[in-house]
Amino acid sequence: MMRELTWRKSSYSSSDGDQCVELAGMETKVVVRDSKDPHGPVLVVSREALRFAIRAVDE
Repeated sequence: MMRELTWRKSSYSSSDGDQCVELAGMETKVVVRDSKDPHGPVLVVSREALRFAIRAVDE
């Protein structure tokens, strides 16, 4: 299922590296992982669900 993904660090991640979230885009989904554990579990969500979650946290 997971092809080679291009990961980028979230702009909301801390600069000291202790709270880093990375995102990778797929065709209709977004994959989220902890940058400190790149081979660990990932969360796969729809782009719409991620937008909703970010807006809810941002309020």
